[in-house]
Amino acid sequence: MGSFRACDCCIYLARYHGMMELYPYDANHVTKADYIRFAEQDMQPYLYPRPTGIDKLETYIDGFSGYLQERGNTILHLQPWPGKESLEDTKAIICQQIDKGMPIPCLTLRHKNPLMEPYVWHWYLLTGYQNFGDVFLVKVVTYGQWQWLDLSVLWDTGYSRKGGLILFDKVSQGITNRTDRVK
Repeated sequence: MGSFRACDCCIYLARYHGMMELYPYDANHVTKADYIRFAEQDMQPYLYPRPTGIDKLETYIDGFSGYLQERGNTILHLQPWPGKESLEDTKAIICQQIDKGMPIPCLTLRHKNPLMEPYVWHWYLLTGYQNFGDVFLVKVVTYGQWQWLDLSVLWDTGYSRKGGLILFDKVSQGITNRTDRVK
């Protein structure tokens, strides 16, 4: 669910980036009850389930940005990274985001590889990477568990409508540190 990944990001950003306004409870001691209350009462009005889910990057960005605005956060800017972007550019942008200490919400809509079924029509987070030259692995986190996946398999869904990534950029004192498109 997109709202749960937004909750995870808010807790992470409160805990590791000092954006305490994003999580109304104790980010260093997250309880199940607080998390559920946060997801249902605070986040779901912005990222609520729709008939087709949150199936567009722009829908996620609009909802999450609305939450950020409501909480008084003017530091974060969200931008889409569509699934049509090249694998090489996507590797580079993942490295930039992870190296900045930012989690990456990721959406996979459909996938022809049956091993990717757990990630179909699903939002999850990318929180790490390992580059072995020929193989670029990403750490995929969902449902409180993680695993390493080959980005080339994850990114090549076999469909034209693919989903994509949400990128976080910090804006400070009117100057934007927006991620430049890698080319």
